[in-house]
Amino acid sequence: MDNVTLLFVTFFLVAMVLVISVLNIIQARKNKKMKKLLEKLEIEKNTLSSTPISPELEKVGTFMKGGKLGILYEDWKERLESIKDVQIPKITDLMLEADYSLSQMDYKSTLYKIAKLEMELYKVRTNSEGLLKEIRELTNSEEKNRNIVTKLKATYRELFQKYQESANEYGTLGEYVRLQFENIAKRFEAFEVAMDNNDYGEITSIMNAIDEMLKHMEVVIEEVPAIVLLTDSILPKKIKEIQATYDEMIKDGYPLDYLNIEYNIEEAEKKINDILDRGKVLNLEDSLFELKVLLDYFESVFNDFEKEKMERHSYEEANFSFKGKLEHMNELVLEIFSGMDHVKKIYNLSKEDIEELNHIHDDLSNLNEDYVVLIEHTRNNTFPYSKLIKEIEMLVVRLSNLEERLDNTLDTLGSMHDDEVRARQQLDEVKQILKQSKNKVKDYNLPIIPKNYIVELNEAQAAIKEIMKELDKKPITIDILNTRVDTARDLVLKLFSRTKEMMKTAMFAEMAIVYGNRYRSSVEDLDKQLNYAEILFYKGDYQKSLELSINSLNRIEPGIYDKLLSLYGEEN
Repeated sequence: MDNVTLLFVTFFLVAMVLVISVLNIIQARKNKKMKKLLEKLEIEKNTLSSTPISPELEKVGTFMKGGKLGILYEDWKERLESIKDVQIPKITDLMLEADYSLSQMDYKSTLYKIAKLEMELYKVRTNSEGLLKEIRELTNSEEKNRNIVTKLKATYRELFQKYQESANEYGTLGEYVRLQFENIAKRFEAFEVAMDNNDYGEITSIMNAIDEMLKHMEVVIEEVPAIVLLTDSILPKKIKEIQATYDEMIKDGYPLDYLNIEYNIEEAEKKINDILDRGKVLNLEDSLFELKVLLDYFESVFNDFEKEKMERHSYEEANFSFKGKLEHMNELVLEIFSGMDHVKKIYNLSKEDIEELNHIHDDLSNLNEDYVVLIEHTRNNTFPYSKLIKEIEMLVVRLSNLEERLDNTLDTLGSMHDDEVRARQQLDEVKQILKQSKNKVKDYNLPIIPKNYIVELNEAQAAIKEIMKELDKKPITIDILNTRVDTARDLVLKLFSRTKEMMKTAMFAEMAIVYGNRYRSSVEDLDKQLNYAEILFYKGDYQKSLELSINSLNRIEPGIYDKLLSLYGEEN
């Protein structure tokens, strides 16, 4: 039991020693870290203390004892003393306090004081750098200003040389440009005076003014010659040319009021005078742009003049062509309506055809009225030709539509006449074909004509009579006439074909009977067949007679049909 207790105590003591050792190591590292941080801040404080503000301030102290610069010098001096006597000692005290807290191992207080110390160092560093920058801007200003002014003088000489090389191009504004160069030269003189007086505040103002004036003069040198050229030469010539062309075209009867030429010329002259007045004080803002706008406008006016001339030529050509077509249309419609009663007597016109002709007549009257209005506007110069050409183009379209409609209607009337003429011609043709059919029947002298042939013949003759009846009617109904002609032609052609076929069959049947007579006495039963074929032939049943005789002979003499067909062909 005593051994266990002893062992436990031993472990406990060892553990305590280890813990205390670890804590001591951690504390030692923390102390070392904070020590290094304080040393770094100490170095930064020493750096701030050695900032070369005092030497720089002493440089300017000799010539800044009075005036505005003296006040500025005193301000800088007070700020420097504040840094040295107040702000840096405060940092020193904070460092001592932080070091003491660290020695007492009051880490929380030490961290707080280090943070406060860093803030104060930042403030002192910012104040020191700002003060040093202000002082150096002044101590280095003379050389800097001299360099700047040297460059400005070089720019001045370059611009002035450009001006002198082309002084005649500046016209009436040349004197004002020269005076501005003199003003800039006086500014350079004022700069030298300010430098001699160490008036650094005025020096900056003078240099800025010179810089602005030279930048403005760059624009002046670049734009004034172009402005003078436009205002003194180009635009006045354009205005003169436009005025002369305008007066001449007005005299020639061109309607140009819509262009407002006189008002726009007056406004352009006002604008030019305004630009010249502003140019005398070298106020060139938007001047060149405004002059170019005027130039573009006058160029567009010339284009408008040329367009109007072309439109007039086109209008006159279109008007001449339209007038001729309109007169022809009027004469044609007048002729149609003057003979309308006669046409109605000859042909049975449809209600639609008559209505369409009346609509054409009314539309043509409206077209004539609109054309009269257009001619009146042309005489009065009411509208520009660019508008008149559009108006007459619309009239041309309307006239073309009327011509197309009238052509369609006339085609209908012409078709009626053509149909009548064709009907009379076809009447003669079908009569001739019917006559040929009759003559063929008479020439062959058939023993009998079949009843169905006589029926077809009567139908064809009746159809021909129907054509003659329609042609004798007044007015003629063309549709019915065409139907009658088609019917009669079909029937007559059918009869003609039937006649040829009947003649061919009858002749062929008779030839077969005659050819078979040579075998009547020698071939049994042939005489009976041929007699029956003769009976059919005289009854008018030529097809059956032919079939019977051919079939009978084909048993005796195979191929008799082709042989007879060949003989028939030779005879015909």
